[in-house]
Parts: sequence; C-alpha cells; structure tokens
Amino acid sequence: MTEYEELAPRFKEALLAQAKVKIPFWSLLGMEVVDVKKGWAKTKIPFSQKLANANGLAHGGAIFSAADTAVGIALAGLVNKEDFITTMEMKINYIKSFGGGEIVAEARIIHKGSKTAIGDVEVRDSDGNLVAKALSTYAIIKK
Repeated sequence: MTEYEELAPRFKEALLAQAKVKIPFWSLLGMEVVDVKKGWAKTKIPFSQKLANANGLAHGGAIFSAADTAVGIALAGLVNKEDFITTMEMKINYIKSFGGGEIVAEARIIHKGSKTAIGDVEVRDSDGNLVAKALSTYAIIKK
C-alpha cells in the first residue's frame, strides 16, 4: 500500500472549501470530497432518486462524475496552483449497479508528467463492492 503525503493544512482547507462552493454540479449530485492528499483523493455521492435511470438505479453519469472528480482532486494536490487541469480522456468499466446507500470513488495518480497525468480509480458501494473501475488522462496546462 502506498502512503500519500498530506497537503499543507491551509491548502487542503482551501481546496475542500472551494470545492463546496465553486462547482454547482457537485451540489446537484450531492457529491462531497471525503479526503485528499498529494496524488490521492476520495469522493462520495449518496444515492437519491434524482440520480436514477429508468430502472431506478444510479445513472452511469453519476458514477463517472464521482470517479472523474476524485482524479481531478488527487491531481490538484500535485500541480502548481496556477496550472489548469482538465480531463482529456476517461475509460470506465461498470461492474455492479448501485441503487442505495452511497458510492465512494478512490483515485490515485499513477503517473504525472509535465503536460499529462494518469489516474486510476475504484468506485465502491456502501458494502465495499466494486461498482466501477476507471482510468483517466488529464491535461496539465501551464498558465
């Protein structure tokens, strides 16, 4: 198991506070950042009917959003605060449906270069079952 370095306390506080107010989409989903370290982050989304597809289960887009956000937050702890990061590509495998409780996405940055980074994510339900597995590529844009 890899140990991840803690962020500076003020930076971590600012990152978590900014996430709550600056991204309305997260509020729509009910998404929260659980924790963040350098190169690692965990997000969660509680199930609600507003996230349901026609079968009453969580829409794949909600699961994807939790995974994508976890990677972005994990990467934010590794780049300069002036840098802009954005998803270039993400591949996700849906393994198990989710229709109650909450999901937790845990992301690890497995490679960070000067212009791109790769994140690996596992999304699990409240019982610890694997719901989805994703791999994403992010662009790092110097300002």
